[in-house]
Amino acid sequence: MNKILLVTGSSGLIGSEVCASFAQLGFTVHGIDNNQRAAFFGPQGDTRWNQQRLQRELIGFVHHELDIRDRTGVLALVQKLKPAVIVHTAAQPSHDRAAAIPFDDFDTNAVGTLNLLEAARQACPESPFIHMSTNKVYGDAPNSIRLAELPTRWDYADPAYSHGIPETFSIDQSKHSLFGASKVAADVMVQEYGRYFGLPTCCLRGGCLTGPNHSGVELHGFLSYLVKCNLEGREYRIFGYKGKQVRDNIHSADVARFMQAFVAAPRAGEVYNLGGGKANSCSILEAFKITEKFTGKRQVSTYVDQARAGDHICYYSDLRKMRTHYPQWDITVGLEETIRQIVEAWQHRAPSAP
Repeated sequence: MNKILLVTGSSGLIGSEVCASFAQLGFTVHGIDNNQRAAFFGPQGDTRWNQQRLQRELIGFVHHELDIRDRTGVLALVQKLKPAVIVHTAAQPSHDRAAAIPFDDFDTNAVGTLNLLEAARQACPESPFIHMSTNKVYGDAPNSIRLAELPTRWDYADPAYSHGIPETFSIDQSKHSLFGASKVAADVMVQEYGRYFGLPTCCLRGGCLTGPNHSGVELHGFLSYLVKCNLEGREYRIFGYKGKQVRDNIHSADVARFMQAFVAAPRAGEVYNLGGGKANSCSILEAFKITEKFTGKRQVSTYVDQARAGDHICYYSDLRKMRTHYPQWDITVGLEETIRQIVEAWQHRAPSAP
C-alpha cells in the first residue's frame, strides 16, 4: 500500500504536527514549504527552524521548496508522488495582513488550494484531502448573536449557541476581511471537489490552533505571541472589546488526531468546526492570568480602543458534529496545559529572554 503523506505548510504549526504524527503511523512524509511566513511577517515569522527540526527528527522526511502558487510545480509533484493522503495547511494566515497584500493573499489561499485540488483529482482522486480552513469564513456574523458581558469575558446569551458555533451557521452577507474571503473561496472549492467530483475532502474550520511549535506574531498566533510578549516583557496590544473577546484554543496534537480519524473513515465534501470548544475557550484577560501563573511575570499590555475589522467578539466551536461522526476523537489537551507547553517552548527557544 502507498503510504505517502503530502503536507503543505509543513514547517508551520499544524503542518509540522501532522508530519510527526503521521510518521509515527508509518507514513513516508513529504513536506511543501517555502518559508513564505517570513515574507508575510518578517524574521519573527521565520519557520526554517521547524523545517530543520523535521529533517533532523523524522526518518525519511523529504522537504520540497515549492510555492503552492506554482501550478506547474504542484501538478508535477502530486503526479509524481500520488500521495495516499494530502493535508493542506499552507496559507497566508492573517486577516490584518491580507489588506496590504490582496493579490498574494488570494493567490495563496484560493488559487493555491485550487492547484492542489486539481492535482489531486488528476493524480490520486481516491486519496483523502484535508484542508485547514478557518472560522473567519463566518465573517463577523457571530457578532450578531446576543451576548452577555461577564467580568472577564463576553459569552453567548442566546441558549441556541450554548455549545458554540455550528457548521450550519451562515458564511454569507457579513464582513470577513480579505483573508476571510479568500479562505471562503478555498473552503467552498474543497467542498465542491468533494460534492461534484466525489473526492474524499473535508474543510476544518479552525478556531485558534496553537501549541509549542507555533511561531506566533502579533497579526497571527494569539496565545503563542501573548506568551512571547510576557516572557520578553514586551507590551501586548489589546484591540478593542475591553480584552474580553473570546477564542477557543485547540492544541495542534488534537488537530492531527482528528485528521487521522478522518483518514481512517473519510467522507466527501464535509465541513467541521475544529476548535477547543467552550471548555478550552478564554478571553485575552483570562489568557494573561493563566500565562502569568506559569511564568511568574506580570503581563504588560496597552489597550487600543479600535477592534480589528471583521474580528469576532466571541467565538467557540460547537464540536458535536465532529464527536458524532468520529466518536473515538475528543480534546485531550486542556487550555492550561497547552499554555504551559507554549511557555516552556518559548523559554527553550529563547533562553536569554528577560
